Amino acid sequence: MFGVILICVVTLMQFYVFRRAASVPFILRYLSRKQLFGISAFLWTMLVISRVIDALQPGLLATITEFIGMAWLGTLFLMLATLLLVEIATGFGFWFKPYQLKLRGAALLVGSVLSALALVQGTRAPIIQPYEVYLPDLPRELDGTVMVALTDMHLGSLLRESWLAERVAQVQAEKPDVVVLVGDIFEGHHMPEQPLLAGLSHLSAPMGVWAVLGNHESYGPHPEHTAMFKSAGAHLLRNTWVELRPGLVLAGIDNVATQAEADTFVTAALKGHPAVSTILLSHEPILASLPARQGVNLMLSGHTHGGQIWPFSYLVHQRFSLFIGQYTLADLSVIISRGTGTWGPRMRLWRPAEILRITLRRGVKASQ
Repeated sequence: MFGVILICVVTLMQFYVFRRAASVPFILRYLSRKQLFGISAFLWTMLVISRVIDALQPGLLATITEFIGMAWLGTLFLMLATLLLVEIATGFGFWFKPYQLKLRGAALLVGSVLSALALVQGTRAPIIQPYEVYLPDLPRELDGTVMVALTDMHLGSLLRESWLAERVAQVQAEKPDVVVLVGDIFEGHHMPEQPLLAGLSHLSAPMGVWAVLGNHESYGPHPEHTAMFKSAGAHLLRNTWVELRPGLVLAGIDNVATQAEADTFVTAALKGHPAVSTILLSHEPILASLPARQGVNLMLSGHTHGGQIWPFSYLVHQRFSLFIGQYTLADLSVIISRGTGTWGPRMRLWRPAEILRITLRRGVKASQ
């Protein structure tokens, strides 16, 4: 259903953008309307078949078609955004009539430049984003514990073994005491290929590698998630908790669709946990009030991608009040990652990918 809605929306967006492009004299100087229609049809077809091929037969062809189709999706969005700004500025054709065609051409040019920049930013390595989190009851011997978190890698046809190997090297260079995978590790259209599972298994830490499910792990045929993550060297937390060391608990919940479901999962995950420093992994940034009441000191989430491509971030922020970065609610710290990989286009604009490096400190931060 999501794919059908996506294609319908893309079709409408593409009709609007190419209709506007066909009115710009500079473009028509080099391309006829028939040629523009041919280009539009090719790009639309690549986007559609990329979703079909990747779902049915992952491989090189799926990688090529998905890269082209998804890059066009990101470019289409940015061109639409710049054209809509021109529409608003000109009162949808009522103002500045002598300049409308030039402004449309300028909007398409700006959209193209932003798209090229987004492709560059989207293919850069994630930055290491450091945080310090103070936990009042953390045992002295655990002061300085380093937790490295990866979210939203979306391993699949676009982000493959070589990209994953570089991320593993980044993580291991931080000498983590514990590694957590906060959902959407795999793209989800089909079972992960063995080389990806093997590549992920190179992650290691003294306190282990732990994971929770994201929404994308729910899309494909994964009847046994626990075995899948076990083969990748990670322990899956499904609405449960584990004591990493005496005085430090790590809990994790499945991806949630509603707040009621979140409440149920959080209650189940924390049932019977000792009253010690507690960290909760939740792929989607749920409302933090219940974890705070349940004695959670730190919650880690992803899912938002920080909007991934500005100005789409404004729309995502309307959906999630906890959006990116660190938030504080009483004794609870919440950190929302922008994500380590990308969904759809290998594009990011002003929202760089990141790997979280969280140093756990005993006590209370002085500014608090």
